[in-house]
Amino acid sequence: MSAKTRYPTEQLKCWKKAKELREQYYINYARAKENGGIRWGAAGWSFDAIPTAFGDDVHPLTGEPYGASIAFDRKFAKECLDAAEAAGFARDLCAYMRLYWGGMHLNKYLYGGEFPKPDFNFQTQICCSHAKWYQHASKFEGVPDFYVDVSVGAYKDLDESRLDYVTNQLHESIEFVEKVTGRKCDDELLIRAVKNEMRATSLWAEVCLLNQTRPAPLDEKTMYSLYVLAVLHKSSQWCADFYQELLDEVKDRVARGIAAVPNERCRVMSDTQPPWAFLKIFRYLEEFGAVSIGSLYTFGLEGTWETREDGSWMPRTLPWKKGIEINDRDTALRLYADWNLSKPLWQHFFDPSLKTEMMKYIVKHWGVDGVMIHMNRGCEGLSMGIMENRLGLAAAGIPVMTYEGNMGDEREFDMVRAQNRVDSFMETLNLKRDFVSA
Repeated sequence: MSAKTRYPTEQLKCWKKAKELREQYYINYARAKENGGIRWGAAGWSFDAIPTAFGDDVHPLTGEPYGASIAFDRKFAKECLDAAEAAGFARDLCAYMRLYWGGMHLNKYLYGGEFPKPDFNFQTQICCSHAKWYQHASKFEGVPDFYVDVSVGAYKDLDESRLDYVTNQLHESIEFVEKVTGRKCDDELLIRAVKNEMRATSLWAEVCLLNQTRPAPLDEKTMYSLYVLAVLHKSSQWCADFYQELLDEVKDRVARGIAAVPNERCRVMSDTQPPWAFLKIFRYLEEFGAVSIGSLYTFGLEGTWETREDGSWMPRTLPWKKGIEINDRDTALRLYADWNLSKPLWQHFFDPSLKTEMMKYIVKHWGVDGVMIHMNRGCEGLSMGIMENRLGLAAAGIPVMTYEGNMGDEREFDMVRAQNRVDSFMETLNLKRDFVSA
């Protein structure tokens, strides 16, 4: 570990704007109907550009970030979890799903008033919970639903027939939205939305790439409030434009040597969602001079990457920068399907070793000293193969610690126990607390 150094630090200039965009998103969803617009529900991995092609007054509510927001409000989270369990849903199901269902059954919206019912649900199926989540929601709410199956195997094995399978479903999904809304798909808006999503997810990957710098310009706790904008509405103009603004500012921080953690002397990475009600665990790390530079989850949930010929992992190149024009619906949907199928976090659903290799790459190229794995009982999907990941990292000589918890159910998390695990892990990295805060 490096000697103690004090780096200059400052708050992100665009921090206030990021909060305002997030707040406006939830307001827009709640008020969509009174303004003559359309509401739809789905997970953050939905093909967001499809409904966006039906007008700028079409607003989504993505379930995972909404569930995470509930989890942060511990009082309302307990109400929602209790309601889900009272309705007969098991405690070992997806925590986000139970929080969403609980609020829906209570008819309460986190941001005030009754739960705003969507006009339809439009879901992507890859996680074991996704389809069942919105199948129950649609039945309870009495709204139509549509599901796109993307379980076609790892991206490295993608062929024309598999790509055709997903692309054809996207064509069918447009017909579905046309039927349930009474509107026609605007191909110009579709192409704009597809391009915005590609821009947003490539730009976010570029932001994450800059965290290879020492000192890291961003810490993961801060990044959670930034990556979520793409999970909310990645095909929107405001999201893509904000990420360009963010990238410019982070580049400036790197140029001026601005640190996220002023006493950085150790770099760790995490894995999967954190316990949202206990994000102070990341501030506890800073007392040791440790910064969490991110994770495959933070980088790849919505960041889109590509592997270059030299083996480097870089933000995915936008099609039009390679001379590929998007001028018609079929081209847009085919490129859009391919873009999404390359998501880093979709790969481990087919083979945990693919995730292990990506984690090892991050450790090497982001200068990570140790890995903290959250044994997250709240997410069956992203915890799939997690013990194989731990073994693979350990076999490569990478220090690994694990701690148990749940991203959305605080009853599954013991802060004191987690801190004790961190203490032991920091000791193995030869670090002691110095109580220097950001």
